[in-house]
Amino acid sequence: MTGDRVTTFAPDSLALNRKLPLWYQVSQSLRASILGRAPHDPLRLPTEDRLAEHYGVSVLTMRQALKELETEGLISRHRRRGTFIEPSARRATPVRLLGSVDAIVAQQSGERTTVLEHGPAAVPADLAEYFPGLDEATAYRRLRRDGHSGEPTNWAENLVRPELADRIDLADLIRWPMTKVLRDAVGVRISRITDTVEARLADPETSRLLQVPLLSPILHYTGVTYDESGRVVDVARIHYRGDRFSFSVTVEAD
Repeated sequence: MTGDRVTTFAPDSLALNRKLPLWYQVSQSLRASILGRAPHDPLRLPTEDRLAEHYGVSVLTMRQALKELETEGLISRHRRRGTFIEPSARRATPVRLLGSVDAIVAQQSGERTTVLEHGPAAVPADLAEYFPGLDEATAYRRLRRDGHSGEPTNWAENLVRPELADRIDLADLIRWPMTKVLRDAVGVRISRITDTVEARLADPETSRLLQVPLLSPILHYTGVTYDESGRVVDVARIHYRGDRFSFSVTVEAD
């Protein structure tokens, strides 16, 4: 066993929402931690018992969450040796929506991120309803690539309220998605995120950034983030390659 696997990986904490399936929340939180890990972080995960204690769930719930990540190919489990993060795992996955902030963080996490540009920008007419009385906000444009092949997988545009953007460290945006930066680094108390996913055709800008043919299928995601006062703090528009992502919704029966 190599030295980098001796120390176990430390996942982020999670505030559980009792209205949603616990295994799903745990799997998505752990997925976000894995995809947002630093290159030098260890690959070995804590034991099922320790992970269950960390998240405050039963071992059976933890086992179900780990099974989800194993099916996705993010981890591998070895009897008597333990559970390990797969460093070569293909990170392009379905866009899955089930109503938790950690699920959104997990969906937006991963891969190599480059900040293309950022700075003041006029609020577009189609987003003006989310920023009443605000003519200008701070725009961020980022490109994400597969961590191994270097292939572009998606690119994101975020429009953030200026007073919050002043507290954003670009180094955090390279490692984490905007939702996590706003919540954990800036301290925004997020109350909800409204998601829309639709099929579109690649425009010239998306074609150039994602290196796909013009008018090829693109999965277009829009996420509107609200704070606890009901104010919109961020609007994210993410353009996913149609050949690398699919749209999936899970409905849990009572």
